Amino acid sequence: MIITTEQIETFNQSYKDEHKDQFEFVAQQLSNKSIDVASIIQQIQNFQVAIPSWALGAGGTRFGRFSIGGEPASLEEKIMDVGIIHTLTRSAGAISLHIPWDIPQNPEAIKSLAADHNLVFDAVNSNTFQDQTDQEHSYKFGSLCHTDAAVRAQAIQHNKEVIDTGIALGSKSLTVWLADGSSFPGQLNFRDALTYTLDSLKAIYAYMPDDWKMYIEYKPYEPNFYSMVIQDWGTSHLLANECGKNAYCLVDLGHHLPNTNIEQIVATLLWRGKLGGFHFNDSKFGDDDLTVGAIKPYQLFLIFNELVYGLSHNDSINPPLAWMIDASHNLKDPLEDLMQSLEAIQLAYAQALIVNHKVLGAARVANDVTQAQVILQDAYRTDLRPLIREATRHSGGALDPIAFYRKEKIRKKLIERRGLETIATGL
Repeated sequence: MIITTEQIETFNQSYKDEHKDQFEFVAQQLSNKSIDVASIIQQIQNFQVAIPSWALGAGGTRFGRFSIGGEPASLEEKIMDVGIIHTLTRSAGAISLHIPWDIPQNPEAIKSLAADHNLVFDAVNSNTFQDQTDQEHSYKFGSLCHTDAAVRAQAIQHNKEVIDTGIALGSKSLTVWLADGSSFPGQLNFRDALTYTLDSLKAIYAYMPDDWKMYIEYKPYEPNFYSMVIQDWGTSHLLANECGKNAYCLVDLGHHLPNTNIEQIVATLLWRGKLGGFHFNDSKFGDDDLTVGAIKPYQLFLIFNELVYGLSHNDSINPPLAWMIDASHNLKDPLEDLMQSLEAIQLAYAQALIVNHKVLGAARVANDVTQAQVILQDAYRTDLRPLIREATRHSGGALDPIAFYRKEKIRKKLIERRGLETIATGL
């Protein structure tokens, strides 16, 4: 499906006057505060978020799944869908694959197709939380932590094959998330499970090319509800340190217990140079995988405030971060949901960019708690959506991507092309 530059320009014309008024108003507000508007727009343009291949179809719960129709049934179709999102938003220039859901039969052809859509390949993700039809050993009782060395060897080999796939596609990183854990007391020896996991991760790490990174994800519960082997950022940090300098912690916003101070975790990991990247989503109770910014937009802003400060600080030792959305869509059109998430991420980033950290620092030194709150909330309450739209326009995207998507009836066209009954691979 080809969306032409002319289509987008024609669409943008109908929004031009309204956008111009809104943008000039906000730009003047910011200029009055000596904020470099052009610099912020450029930073928004440069900010790219990867789309995971598994987020392009309708997800569901253990109680049911409701198809959206026109879902991508192949890797080629998933690349097409990410291409649609990127064409309209100009902020989703990478795709992240989950193996073995998305094994390319012809890596060179897949690389070429992605390039045609102006996409590159972000981190590749291994899967040892499901049994595949052709595997010899089951992961029912764990993978990298399993008591049976043969199961661990199988899981290690799978990760090596994922790395090989990533190399063929031009990826530079591997994400490891483990479902390993226990649902009942006594089921696992905690120390043995962690030892086996560390030894397994070291074997995988040793296989990676020198210019690759390993991202170690953590999660406090689910699918195991008594213990998870990598249950928190501290355990992830421990494992990353033991593996080596190219191993990092990956923060999934849904992988925390309610009311966890995620921004403090982010600040700590940045300080130690061990923050690898993010899986963006939102949640009310746990790993809800909701649209980014739908529930806790202020928390998202506070996280980006720590990121902007930490990455720009003159003693920062943290490398550039990997950014990805990780969500499951049971009710919305997945492409619309992803575009909403992209806007929420860009908005939180932009708001963090206008925080005056010099003034904030002075308020902290003076223990002026009231003023510190005023500074943060002033930035958060500034509607910078016109800046997001201006950045998108400068990059050649649609001023209102979802409105364009609906006006052109893109979901209807996808259904006509693919049918109502297709199910995205991996779901």
